[in-house]
Amino acid sequence: MKAFGACILDADELRLRSDEKALFRDVDPFGFILFARNIDTPDQVRALCGDLREAVGRDAPITIDQEGGRVQRLRPPHWREWMAPLEQVQHAAKHSAEHAVEAMYLRYRIIADELHQIGIDSNCAPLVDVAGPNTHPFLQNRCYGFEAEIVAQIGRAVADGLLDGGVLPVVKHIPGHGRAVVDSHLDLPVVDADPEDLSDTDFAPFRALNDLPMGMTAHLVYSRLGTAPATTSSKVMQIIREDIGFDGLIMTDDISMKALSGSLSDIARASLGAGCDVVLHCNGTFAERAEVAAASGQMTEMAQTRAERALEARKTPDEVDIPALEAKLAALMNGQN
Repeated sequence: MKAFGACILDADELRLRSDEKALFRDVDPFGFILFARNIDTPDQVRALCGDLREAVGRDAPITIDQEGGRVQRLRPPHWREWMAPLEQVQHAAKHSAEHAVEAMYLRYRIIADELHQIGIDSNCAPLVDVAGPNTHPFLQNRCYGFEAEIVAQIGRAVADGLLDGGVLPVVKHIPGHGRAVVDSHLDLPVVDADPEDLSDTDFAPFRALNDLPMGMTAHLVYSRLGTAPATTSSKVMQIIREDIGFDGLIMTDDISMKALSGSLSDIARASLGAGCDVVLHCNGTFAERAEVAAASGQMTEMAQTRAERALEARKTPDEVDIPALEAKLAALMNGQN
């Protein structure tokens, strides 16, 4: 099999333009990501997913950020509105920790059904960054809790809900973004924490979920581990592979975020050189997408192996009664078993 392009790209509109089709055919990106600008109706999203896969001539993975709360691309009237993850966890946990875990499984099993119905087969979740009192607001209410063990338990439930629904989970932001006090979309967070503390707390949920098929990096500097952001740090990538033990496909977070500096070509090459398998680029111009694709080139043999292994984790969803799951979720949130 010819190696995939070592990038994940997006589209500008509700359907593909001819120049986008030509670019995707030529560079054969590993997969694609959708945003709100790509979403209108279920039929339109299904058609766009068909366009994307037809362009590369294979069943390429199509991912989305559908966490719920502030970060969800699918919204009413065609899809459900979800409360912020931390809000749901805390509400359900008032009744019991078990309620919180089961509620989050049900939430993401229902989300998986929403995604699978329209041709999306990957979701950028679970988010297992451990929140702290000073975690920046862009992230805090997207987290599942303030204790590593609880975050890991809920992260497992989220991943299982997605996998059972035929959707590949992407665990993020590896190896841990919870200590960031600035928004990495706008600036580069710097974390000055002891490596042992990082390993025991921030890295722990990722270690517990190191068998998941895909992960997304964190754009932040751990100052005691070097000066490069985790995404472009070979030292941090070695920790992810060896200490955390994560051997799934690792994609960067969006390399157009302001946390990273330099040209897109330089960032793409630095990310892959550090040990990432694939470069995620979002919200850029057509020329920028072409630049990233050219700089990323094709996947290495090891990255291709991880990519193929991740794709093998896609499965036909279990048959479930979605209204019954919704009723069960509502009962758990009301303190009923």
